[in-house]
Amino acid sequence: MSTKMSTQKIVLLVLYAVALAMGVAAIVLPLLGQSVDQTMIGIALFCLGIAGLNIVTEKS
Repeated sequence: MSTKMSTQKIVLLVLYAVALAMGVAAIVLPLLGQSVDQTMIGIALFCLGIAGLNIVTEKS
């Protein structure tokens, strides 16, 4: 049994996954003694913003 996901759901999944990965990296890297570039946080916030706008403007 295969379940198909719409393109919009796949895009949202990717945006949330990128944001989560950037957030985790921003927490883990300082624990490993590495510096964190603020660009990573910016990318995460951008992905969350786009995903949020997509949900808000979605027509029912």
